[in-house]
Amino acid sequence: MRILFLSNAASIHTVRWVNTLSERGHEVHLVYKFDDEPKENKINESVYQHKLKYSGTKGYFLNAFQLKNLMKKINPDVVNAHYASGYGTLARIAKMKPLVLSVWGSDVYEFPYQSIFKMKLVVDNLKYADKIASTSPNMADQVKRLVKKTDIDITITPFGINLEQFRPLKTKMTSQITIGNIKSLKKIYGLDYLIKAMSILNSNLELSNNSELINQIKLHIYGDGPEKDNLNALVKELSLENTVIFKGSIPNKEVPKALESFDIFCASSTHESFGVSLIEAMSMKLPVIATNVPGFIEIVDDNITGILVENRNSIEIAKALEILITNKNLRLSMGEKGRIKVKNNFDWNKNVDSMLELYETLKGY
Repeated sequence: MRILFLSNAASIHTVRWVNTLSERGHEVHLVYKFDDEPKENKINESVYQHKLKYSGTKGYFLNAFQLKNLMKKINPDVVNAHYASGYGTLARIAKMKPLVLSVWGSDVYEFPYQSIFKMKLVVDNLKYADKIASTSPNMADQVKRLVKKTDIDITITPFGINLEQFRPLKTKMTSQITIGNIKSLKKIYGLDYLIKAMSILNSNLELSNNSELINQIKLHIYGDGPEKDNLNALVKELSLENTVIFKGSIPNKEVPKALESFDIFCASSTHESFGVSLIEAMSMKLPVIATNVPGFIEIVDDNITGILVENRNSIEIAKALEILITNKNLRLSMGEKGRIKVKNNFDWNKNVDSMLELYETLKGY
């Protein structure tokens, strides 16, 4: 099958899609704006790359003519545009057909509500597409609300993971208990609530006569971003310099190694459309603590594979941490069940199969 993939080439999710589709024997053409070229993640040589002339927001409009010409030369069986706002707009203006439009999150949860114009833009893009793919059922429901149609057919294609890449290789033999998070240091990921929870946790352990555990607990935060200085200041304010350690940003290929050093994964996001980081952690047999936001509640089975806590609530995060820290058997049980859930629902190869089945329905459309 000849596939034209219209998406940000700098995104690890784009790279994973095009590489896997190419490895499956399909002819894949990746098209992207001038400023969306690939960075640290390597794209297979078998993938044809096409960089469009214009960059920035204007590129979603001005690149239409060049894209039309590319479309004629490539003559794909199907076009898959990723992100309902930007590349969805470019696909519609360039009159690309047959079109699968994949929604990612902020493009349907946030962007449309910024102005009447943006709402119309996204709704028009969604209505233009022949098929829509969503990473989660919750996001599919949001698409239905936007287009005001409940009977629209939306295929669920999660950002699953490679189960061989994300699997535990060894058992930890240390008394230290490491709580971990791997996210950009942005406000939306609620890391300030997690750091405050660590302070509350220490107080709770002292009150429950478990103060000997305090020096064994560490919080490792991987990532970089605009909140770095604010988060560092908060750590100093709470005197947690010996507890909270910022590990910096790491490439995607090093994530499994970082996860293997954790005992508990804690996701404190204030909003998430889908939780890839949670799936990766669960696949590594880690018990997870996550806020009860839409993208997480579809992944975590409360009190089975992890613990769901109230959004923006450091006290609840601290209580959940104390439960898992003081109960190793519960940590192990949740970790085992989490791995099983990922195998059953978020196996990357099965997710790709679903996308290819969707593509097949449009061949000769």
